[in-house]
Amino acid sequence: MAKAVVFDIGGVLIELNMERCIRGFREILGFERITELLDPYHQKGIYGDMEEGILSAEDFRSQILADSRPGCVPSDVDRAMKCLLDRVNPEAPALIARLRGRYPLYLLSNNNPISMPFCLQALRDAGVNPEETFAGQFISCEMKMLKPSAAFYREAVRRVGLPAGEIVFIDDNRANVDGALAVGLDARYYASGSSLVELLKDL
Repeated sequence: MAKAVVFDIGGVLIELNMERCIRGFREILGFERITELLDPYHQKGIYGDMEEGILSAEDFRSQILADSRPGCVPSDVDRAMKCLLDRVNPEAPALIARLRGRYPLYLLSNNNPISMPFCLQALRDAGVNPEETFAGQFISCEMKMLKPSAAFYREAVRRVGLPAGEIVFIDDNRANVDGALAVGLDARYYASGSSLVELLKDL
């Protein structure tokens, strides 16, 4: 029986636009190697290191700028990063409002110190106040672990304080869902463009 719900952010609550992000890095920064770093589910190289908390945002910006067009500044890196984020899932605000009165809600995301504030602001702009809505946030760069690590999920379960089988987890990456299932979570795969409401209709 479900007693808590945990949402991934990118690809579930906020839609992602990979092509626009690639274009942003190239047009804003003249940074051509973005395709070596960007992945829909698990960022690579220095991007992945930042998401795992190995590399600081400042060092990430510096390394990007070192291979960018002369004259670019750290805020340009942030603008390019923001290009990855598209609109908030249209179903999300009403669904979250409905579930919030019945379950403690959480966020669990492979994310980084540059993108995370943009994500939270996007939710606010859509009428979801993260500070009031979510009982906790499990963010990879803060926890220094990445999905689909079993340790990441187990630590989230420990902090929620419920048996894993009573926690519903939604993610748009099958590898992340499989990893969560392996530690006993009620993990559900959300396919881009499908109905989040339908996926959680039993709640």
